[in-house]
Amino acid sequence: MSWAECAGHNPNAYAASCPTRMVLDRVADKWAVLILGLLTGGPVRFNQLRRAIEGISQKMLSQTLKSLERDGLVTRKVTPTVPVTVEYAITHLGRTLAATVDPLRLWAEAHFDAVLEAQRRYDAGSAVAA
Repeated sequence: MSWAECAGHNPNAYAASCPTRMVLDRVADKWAVLILGLLTGGPVRFNQLRRAIEGISQKMLSQTLKSLERDGLVTRKVTPTVPVTVEYAITHLGRTLAATVDPLRLWAEAHFDAVLEAQRRYDAGSAVAA
């Protein structure tokens, strides 16, 4: 299936050349999910995002925001102040994605303990088998 065919009327995420793969890459990115979730509450400055999302580097935040902006999921507003103020807001398209992926974050928050327990049991069984 060619890119043009997939982009038309028959998208197929299982086809390597289909642009839905690029969209799924964005959806599967934990930083994108967390950023979109925060932006649903209203526009946020870059440094506010960096402080709110523990563990994200300045470089990764910048790269993820650029990708989200390129995909039409967020907008960037620069205010010429000293220092320059950069604020990000979610777009309508971004809201549709956030509404879809935020339940994944909520699921992770609700079930991380069960996943950690399953990993512990698996690892304990793997140690016995080795």
